[in-house]
Amino acid sequence: MEDINRLLQIRKTVLQMLSDREYIITAYEQDYPRESFVSRESLTMYCVKKDDPTDSIYVFFPDAPKVGVTQIKKYVDVMKDRQANRAIIVVQQNITPFAKQALAEFSQEKKITLEQFNEAELLVNITHHQLVPKHILLTKEEKLELLTRYKMKENQLPRIQTNDPVARYYGLSRGHVVKIVRPSETAGRYITYRLCV
Repeated sequence: MEDINRLLQIRKTVLQMLSDREYIITAYEQDYPRESFVSRESLTMYCVKKDDPTDSIYVFFPDAPKVGVTQIKKYVDVMKDRQANRAIIVVQQNITPFAKQALAEFSQEKKITLEQFNEAELLVNITHHQLVPKHILLTKEEKLELLTRYKMKENQLPRIQTNDPVARYYGLSRGHVVKIVRPSETAGRYITYRLCV
C-alpha cells in the first residue's frame, strides 16, 4: 500500500515535470484512478508538446528493480512505433553499466534522447523548493535576441551543467539557454542567463 502511494507521488512529480517542459497532459493522466494501478508498467505515459505535435515523449516505469540492455531495447522499439524522439525511464535502482552504455549509444545512433531518473529523485519536485529560483528555457529566437542585445558570444554566458538537477528536470541539452529569475531584496528580482554545457 505504501509503495502505491510512493509511486503515485513520483508520477505526480513526473506530470509536473512534463507540464513544465510544455507537454500536453490529458485529464485522465492528471486524475489517474488508483484502481487502474496494476503494476509499474501500467503507469507508462505518452505525451506530445503543446506547440509541436511531432515532439513527443514517453515515460516508462520498469517493473524490474535493475534495468538492463534488453529492457532499454524494448523501450526504443516502442518509441520507434509511435515515432517518439524522447523518453524518461524511472528506475528503482541504478541501471547496469551496460545499460548506461546502451543509453548513450541509442541516443547517438537513433537521434533520440533517453533520460534516466531514480525514483528517489522524483519523490519531491525540486523546483517547488523555496531556495530554487524560477528557470525559463529560452527559444532560439529569444537566445539570439539576448546575444545581440548584449553584444556577446554564446560562450561568454555563465554556464549550467547538463547533469545539474534543475537542468535534468527541464530536459536541457548542450546549447540551451535558461533565464533564471531570483528574488532580490534591493531590486525586487534579479535576472541571470545560463548556457547549458
